[in-house]
Amino acid sequence: MAEAKLHTDLLEARAELQRLRDSMSVGAPTIHKDMSLVTLIPKWTGSDSAVTLEEFLASVESAARIGRWVDSDMREIATLKLAGSAKVFYQGCNELHENDATWETFKSAFRRRYEDVHTDQFHFTRLQTARQAKGESPQEFADRCRGLAQKVMARTNDPQAQRVHRENADRMLLASFVSGLTGTPGRQVRYANPQTLEQALKIALSVQEAEKQERFNESFYTKFDESVRLSSRSPSPAHAGSRHQRHSADGREVNHTRSQQSRIQGSIAKSENRGTRNARTKDESRCFECNGWGHFARECPTRYKREGKPIGSPGKRGPRERPKRPRSPGSKPPHANEREARKEATSSGNASRV
Repeated sequence: MAEAKLHTDLLEARAELQRLRDSMSVGAPTIHKDMSLVTLIPKWTGSDSAVTLEEFLASVESAARIGRWVDSDMREIATLKLAGSAKVFYQGCNELHENDATWETFKSAFRRRYEDVHTDQFHFTRLQTARQAKGESPQEFADRCRGLAQKVMARTNDPQAQRVHRENADRMLLASFVSGLTGTPGRQVRYANPQTLEQALKIALSVQEAEKQERFNESFYTKFDESVRLSSRSPSPAHAGSRHQRHSADGREVNHTRSQQSRIQGSIAKSENRGTRNARTKDESRCFECNGWGHFARECPTRYKREGKPIGSPGKRGPRERPKRPRSPGSKPPHANEREARKEATSSGNASRV
């Protein structure tokens, strides 16, 4: 039993070895597929936020060339990467589930379903009128122009015709990028007249970096000059102390002068107010002689005429205007004498009545 089984295994090994020899003699190499490249293909949902359909298809074909995939591998892997509305469309499309469905069938069906609704003229206009936005770098503007150029490039299965379409799209892309650049980088690129987009982008980035370096240098030297100017103005501690004392003395002197000026101005204002008040009181005064206004009885013209005095001569003086007469040390004031006289008269009258 054991010898028979060993003989059988030996015959099978010889047959397998012969098959390997035959395959090597024919020259058919063994193909090893690299399926790890599946992870490099992004999922595609068919929405506006996802990558375009052409980018998705191109990523599948690029991975197939590197990994040595066949037509059926590309179709199956692309199906696994579908999601969202794209997955729903694939499940409902009977054409893609037939036995004779190929990769070209898959591409044609999805291109018909997700065909751009905008016309070619719309995309041409957007590419021609593209302008660099505020805050947008030349690299970001170039990427935006590339996306617009992809939409205006025609698609065909003929390799020669596709190459011609790509060259035309590259020319339009370069013209739109050069004309849409703004600022100093845009002027320098137009002066240089580059022949490719890479040359134009390199010039724009170089000019942009030069402008940044120039602004940095200007700000650095400006700050340095200001620091030097401030350090040259700052005095030594001794000089700073003397200057502080001098400023203190000057401040005290200025305060004293200001206080004197304030007192003088206050006195002037008071005198002016007093004169104004006196004048207003005089204008509002009433004469008890003629019942007139604007003068006192001692200054009344009617009184002057009655007494035969010239107008303007000093009239009867008031109590405040009476001159003070000098008195002897033992004499009494006039009003005291008057009171005593009135008392004597009263006492004498009372005595006579008695």
